[in-house]
Amino acid sequence: MLLAAGAERSLDVQYYIWHGDVVGYLLFEALWEAAERGVRVRLLLDDMNTGGLDPTIAALDAHPGIEVRLYNPFLQRALALGFKGAYYSWWRRRKEVMSTPLTPSTSAWWAWPTILFVVTFALGIVAVLGGVGGGVLFVPIVGGFFPFHIDFVRGAGLLVALAGALAAGPGLLRKGMADLRLAIPVALIASACAIVGAMLGLALPASVVQTALGATILGIVVLMLVAKKADYPAVARPDALSSALRITGVYHEPSTGRNVEWKIHRTPQGLAAFVLIGVMAGMFGLGAGWANVPVLNLMMGAPLKVAVGTSKFLLSITDTSAAWIYLNGGAVLPMLVVPSIIGIMMGSIVGVRILTRTRPAAIRTMVIGLLAFAAVRSLLKGLSIWN
Repeated sequence: MLLAAGAERSLDVQYYIWHGDVVGYLLFEALWEAAERGVRVRLLLDDMNTGGLDPTIAALDAHPGIEVRLYNPFLQRALALGFKGAYYSWWRRRKEVMSTPLTPSTSAWWAWPTILFVVTFALGIVAVLGGVGGGVLFVPIVGGFFPFHIDFVRGAGLLVALAGALAAGPGLLRKGMADLRLAIPVALIASACAIVGAMLGLALPASVVQTALGATILGIVVLMLVAKKADYPAVARPDALSSALRITGVYHEPSTGRNVEWKIHRTPQGLAAFVLIGVMAGMFGLGAGWANVPVLNLMMGAPLKVAVGTSKFLLSITDTSAAWIYLNGGAVLPMLVVPSIIGIMMGSIVGVRILTRTRPAAIRTMVIGLLAFAAVRSLLKGLSIWN
């Protein structure tokens, strides 16, 4: 794409597997813009992998500056079955695809990844001090203030949340803070719904996603302001479903030196809540720790530490399911993902060391203000008021 952006006279492109995913749209955009500049574009495609792309290819070939040729052609276009076609019309998404500044004429290729690393390093510190997940800060801030398409940002946000969950999951299981009997039924529902949410998110126009993301982040801000936490919620008796699934457990509490036995109630209501949580996690790439903990702790009655630990373990399952949809759709860019994960992880390590010397209440207030500002920015960007 960088070579296409720098082309001056002619551009010859030969491609074997070209799908209608986000990366495919970016390359289509680069070729179209080159032709618009007066560059002569010649495109040679293997017809074995163009199922569903006929309207797009015909539109490209209709441009006076673009010449398209197919090899291994199918005479009967409807019989070219079994190959993945475009999910959406290129013409509908053409104006939504990221317009990247990383071209030879504007900045070095490493400029935006470096800036992203610095910003995510700071977000990693703030996330630990504010007691929130990195994904909740990453998606609205990077999506609102960086020149990346929202599809790429959500894909990276899922992987950022997934990296932290995978790092913490094994230790939480060993210490009994994450409970498999509690996590598995919830994970089955949340991960299935996260797949649906990811597919919906990639199918919707970017402006709709931006607007919905802003509204969701404002809802998270309200939840952070009003939600209470209970270290050991009172559960008089477990409900029938949790008893049938044997969702109960014991963990050792070092601060008191005793073993804590726990059980849950309102299991059907909690599982129903995770349907919505899963869809939102997949659609917006936020992770779901912001919603997992209140539902597990306040609604279902799990002790706070069990709720937090199980939530981390849940993220490793839920986010993996949704991340595959973004990966398969071409919405995961290493240039965006790698510096983000490294920055968040390194910032989290520094944040843990700073935590003992800071006032958590003040940091949490700052996080809420930052999220509110990012939410307003996302809303205005989605409504084309502040682009």
